[in-house]
Amino acid sequence: MAQFARGLIAFMLCVLAVQPAAAQNYPNRAVHIVVPFAAGGPADIYARFVGQRLQAALGQAFVIEDRPGGGSVIGTDAVAKSDPDGYTLLMMSNTHTVNESLLSNKPFQLLRDFVPVAPVNYSDLVLVVHPSVPANTLKEFIALAKAKPGVLNYASSGPGTPYHMAGELFKAMAGVDIVHVPYKGSSGARTDVLGGQVQMMFDAITTMAPNVRAGKLRALGTTGKTRSPVLPDVPTVSEAGVPGYEAVIWLGIMAPAGTPKPIVERLNAEIRKIVNSADVKEAWAKQGAAPLNMSTAEFGQYLHDDIAKWAKVVKISGAKVD
Repeated sequence: MAQFARGLIAFMLCVLAVQPAAAQNYPNRAVHIVVPFAAGGPADIYARFVGQRLQAALGQAFVIEDRPGGGSVIGTDAVAKSDPDGYTLLMMSNTHTVNESLLSNKPFQLLRDFVPVAPVNYSDLVLVVHPSVPANTLKEFIALAKAKPGVLNYASSGPGTPYHMAGELFKAMAGVDIVHVPYKGSSGARTDVLGGQVQMMFDAITTMAPNVRAGKLRALGTTGKTRSPVLPDVPTVSEAGVPGYEAVIWLGIMAPAGTPKPIVERLNAEIRKIVNSADVKEAWAKQGAAPLNMSTAEFGQYLHDDIAKWAKVVKISGAKVD
């Protein structure tokens, strides 16, 4: 028994020694970041940004794979089932924390099947309407929606996405009946709002602001607590007619459960260096995004709290997956 115990202790010491060594050698081949959303949206844009910086810092390729579908479920499930070795990562958003309460039959659980690596950033959304909509202010739009219940439509990048939930929260708080039109990605939704096939949309300021400045769409409100420096002349939804309204989109990185902790911590440290650098803060501020800087433990708590928050919103709003 004593010999067995000594052997077991020696084995455990070897295991503990291998993990730090694995982190020191990591990565020694290409790392894939799966984006479970369509190309051209915030998750895709910032995954590529962070991937390029990680590639420069760690000396290996960080390959971005867009795998949209199922309101982020398809790409996310693929990562959940991948080897937990640090070579397949997930670019996630608050779509994932919403889906914990919105989608009961998805094949994974966020905090069971993944480990938090690091958050990336957050940005406000902007409520935009096509110029053909006869409303120049948010109050006028609300009055129009109340006069024509079930006639106006709003686009989103899919069930459970921040754009969808921003719309459902708006409907509940403004007391209007607007029909949800889900797309497979934000690009398709954006294209149809620009074309006038759908009347309105909540979209990330980082991607929609150029269309507003060009006069292609009319901005009626931004969704943060204060006005966005990117669109300073646009009031917040709260000040424009729906007091207390607030919604944002945030992004983060997760890895499959079982990924060695030293690798997770190394990735966390490198991502925190990126988001905390002065040039990144300056560049993102011009786009309307602000960095999120947390330890793995802090990010884990953030995820837990966001899941609870959106569960309440899903219940209050009555949001459903069509």
